[in-house]
Amino acid sequence: MASSVKLAPLPQIEKLSERVIRILGCNARPMTLQGTNSYLIGKGDRRILLDTTDPGTPDYIKNLQNALSQHNCGIQEIIITHWHADHCGSVQDVCNQVTKSQETIVSKFQRLSQQDLDISPAKYTFVENNTVFKTEGATLRAIHTPGHTEEHMALYLEEENAVFSGDTVLGETTAVFEDLQTYMGSLSKILELNPSVIYPSHGSVINDPTDKLKEYIAHRMNREQQILHCLKELNQPMTAEELVEKIYTLKGVAKSTQASKPAEGILRVAKEENAALIITGTRGLGKLRRTLLGSVSDYLVHHSNVPVLVCRTKEEKKK
Repeated sequence: MASSVKLAPLPQIEKLSERVIRILGCNARPMTLQGTNSYLIGKGDRRILLDTTDPGTPDYIKNLQNALSQHNCGIQEIIITHWHADHCGSVQDVCNQVTKSQETIVSKFQRLSQQDLDISPAKYTFVENNTVFKTEGATLRAIHTPGHTEEHMALYLEEENAVFSGDTVLGETTAVFEDLQTYMGSLSKILELNPSVIYPSHGSVINDPTDKLKEYIAHRMNREQQILHCLKELNQPMTAEELVEKIYTLKGVAKSTQASKPAEGILRVAKEENAALIITGTRGLGKLRRTLLGSVSDYLVHHSNVPVLVCRTKEEKKK
């Protein structure tokens, strides 16, 4: 998701349509582009809030309160597209400072491989695919779009033939994902809806959604073909690192470091080069994707502002 393209400036609060207001998450960085897009959806005095931002972001709470005041409305319920902290991290703050109720309904799809991030004292209401959310002036249908995360949710807004794409499709640059096959299926699922507009969780509104989706699909298919071609051409086993070096044009690839604080050095280089990180030959992520505290891999996974892909060898996977 990290971007080297020039990003269009976005207002802190903007009315995008008669039933959609975007509030920036005030957490701009390479991985979040201009910041997380949080949306107020509906036309009445009680509206749906889609996604929040990182925890402890007072400017976002102020913007949200200002938007509610400007439009003379409150929050009916909260929907979270997926478990990442830049989407659910401020749920507690919204409940404490905005709705001022721990009974506020907070809906999302449930993660199966791990527990969801703690939002206590609020609690998640786990919903199913095709669950319908209604508020005055807006009808939203939940669509399971795994790939970016296993439980990722997009939402179809019937009244506008619009899709809130979460992190599956971004306003600028391409998205990162956990599983290519399911991600491609999710792109096709959104394409089949033939939306007139896409409201992404990061970046500008997408007014040419069909072209954007086809571009995403073609980009990933091309990358897959490059990998297959590379393997066929060399006709020999290759590590993930070797594949990356063959397929991508990289500047300043760091394979090891003797720095006193190697993780910080790696992150600094990644930021300077705007480069994604690939960690190979590590047991930093175990069977349940738990990290080894204090390891370089753990530090990178938790502190990087650019995408991090962790690859383990077959031998390590057996341990």
